[in-house]
Amino acid sequence: MKKLHYLMLTVAVTLGACDGKKNNEVMDKIFSENPILSEWNTPFGVPPFNEIKATHYLLAFEVAFKENKAEIVAIVSQKEAPTFENTILEMERAGKTLRKVSRIFSAVNAAHSNKEIRDIASEIAPVMAKHSDYINLNVALFKRVAVVYAAREALKLTAEESKLLEETYKGFIRSGVNLKGGANTRLREINSEMASLAEEFGKNVLEETNEFELYIDDKKDLGSLPSSLSAIAANEAKTRGHEKGWSITLQRPSINPFLQASTNPELRQKMYDGYALRGDNDNEFDNKKILEKLVSLRVERAQLLGFKSHAEFKLSNAMAENPENVYDFLNKLWPAALEMAKKEAVALQDYKNKEIEALPDYKDNPVADKTLTGGDWRHYVEKVRKERYAFNEDEMRPYFECGAVMQGAFRVATELFGITFKELDDMPKWHKDQQVFEVLEADGAHIGIIYMDMFARESKRGGAWMNSIRAQSKLDGAISPIVTNNCNFPPPTDGEPSLLSFSQAQTLFHEFGHGLHGLLSDVRFASLSGTNVSRDFVEFPSQVMENWMSDPAVLKLYAKHYKTGEVIPDALVDKMNKANRFNAGFRTVEYMAAAYLDMAFHSLKDSGEIDARPFEKEEMERIGLIEQIIPRYRATYFNHVFSGGYSSGYYSYLWSEVLDSDGFEAFKETAIFDKETAAKLRKLFSQGGTRPGMELYKEFRGRAPKMEPLMRKKGFIK
Repeated sequence: MKKLHYLMLTVAVTLGACDGKKNNEVMDKIFSENPILSEWNTPFGVPPFNEIKATHYLLAFEVAFKENKAEIVAIVSQKEAPTFENTILEMERAGKTLRKVSRIFSAVNAAHSNKEIRDIASEIAPVMAKHSDYINLNVALFKRVAVVYAAREALKLTAEESKLLEETYKGFIRSGVNLKGGANTRLREINSEMASLAEEFGKNVLEETNEFELYIDDKKDLGSLPSSLSAIAANEAKTRGHEKGWSITLQRPSINPFLQASTNPELRQKMYDGYALRGDNDNEFDNKKILEKLVSLRVERAQLLGFKSHAEFKLSNAMAENPENVYDFLNKLWPAALEMAKKEAVALQDYKNKEIEALPDYKDNPVADKTLTGGDWRHYVEKVRKERYAFNEDEMRPYFECGAVMQGAFRVATELFGITFKELDDMPKWHKDQQVFEVLEADGAHIGIIYMDMFARESKRGGAWMNSIRAQSKLDGAISPIVTNNCNFPPPTDGEPSLLSFSQAQTLFHEFGHGLHGLLSDVRFASLSGTNVSRDFVEFPSQVMENWMSDPAVLKLYAKHYKTGEVIPDALVDKMNKANRFNAGFRTVEYMAAAYLDMAFHSLKDSGEIDARPFEKEEMERIGLIEQIIPRYRATYFNHVFSGGYSSGYYSYLWSEVLDSDGFEAFKETAIFDKETAAKLRKLFSQGGTRPGMELYKEFRGRAPKMEPLMRKKGFIK
């Protein structure tokens, strides 16, 4: 933290030594020389990513912190009695520069990072936590908010104003503003330490993911890996200093196809173990102690705030309301999902048995190990699919060229909402791979900007996500949104475009749904716009969009062979849909195992020491997880809950599947692009967090969601 402290001192001394005029001149110079702080003469006010360097961030943060503190002091020191206008609205306006700096930094740190940026992130995390505490635990500021809140019935506020006031007041209470003395001090210490630990956890996952490599010098070990993916592996080998051969990495576009294609069980298991043991290798990137401390601190914080557990604290502000409801929901689905996964395991084991017994020397030397392992699972799933359904997932890739899938997602949005997408060249970007689009209404009116960053690289963290660079609002004039979609798809190679798997195409539509949630927001206050909703509602817009990706009529609009232009054949779509039902048990079980693991850690009521590895093992044994399946995220690389915002909330994806399965039924009951139903869906997207999620869903659907559509979709019921 030395660099930031030095900058703070330098700015303070420089300004303190100047008179008013000189002070303004100094600040003008600071702003003009820092592209983050200066006025942006860019199209649509997008950040000047091409001008921003890592060295600009620390000073930008420091200026933003000082400015935001001054804004809070101004609100608190007013002589006028607290009103909605001079307190709540001024708080909504405050922090504009800090939001600008932190959103840019967060986006770049996730999508195009390096050691310098990661070091800055580690330095900034506790400072940001301390600054947040300065606001959230500011008793004088809260007193003003409380006065307005107490008078709310007489203020004749609009529904959105009432929601803003309620969320502001509740935010202070949930932050612990009423804690006194030592409890208040301890809470601040906890918040700072948790911020540093979460940042370190994510950094370790990225480092360990990037460090691992399986080098292959014999092409036969690639098995049936498609040529487009073997070319990527060859490029990776050269990047890592090999003259020839192929390098397989732990990035999903690399490891998953290899596990499916390779006929070498030892290499498959080595890759599988490399993935499964990230953060659990007792090395410099080990995350066990970090997550153990995080869990302990979260329990302590929850109990300081009057809750029994972290899960109880987090869920008190969610649709689920409490841990009991989450467990009840998971327990309703788990038996059927586990039973299906066990049947799949039997089918895979049978196939492996037959394969080994058919080996030429098996009768003379029947000692080959037939045991189905985690490293075997994806490999034999592909073989069973071929045998049962004459389906090979690689048959789909030529029809899912990345650019075509993206245009397919855009086409769906056009058909549903009447909006269009215009690609913009020569826009500032943080990486050359990005594509930038202006989003327009049917009449040509500007809606917003979306950055599409689709391809995997070492500087990008794993997974897929959406960022809001600028939130939509109408408080002081119309502010249009700027959002990003980030994925980790296989990059194009010389002569070959990026070809996606079925699940990767789903991911593109999923993240695009988050993007639409931000783009179609139409509210007054930025803090309630777009994806600023409860954690267990935020996945509904993204997951409902996945349904259009695989609809047979929609596939004909965009799924065309990248070489011939042939529309994907009906017979192939039919085979795909049948084949995808096999392995539905695995997909549901691996996800639910991670959700159970999240809840187990965060339902603890004792802040004493825990041992992460045996704790995870005991929880998986408790739910009866079979040994060939691990949670989608084991604890030591569970970024969602230990480095992101999903602690006690990973169940949200499955809960949103209930909503999206039921919600898409509304289109099945009419038409997939029914205008009236689409208008209702757009209204839901547009309202952000101005109303409770269940209220918005019921307005869209006309009733509460039902479980049956999801159960049918997964094959649990007919």
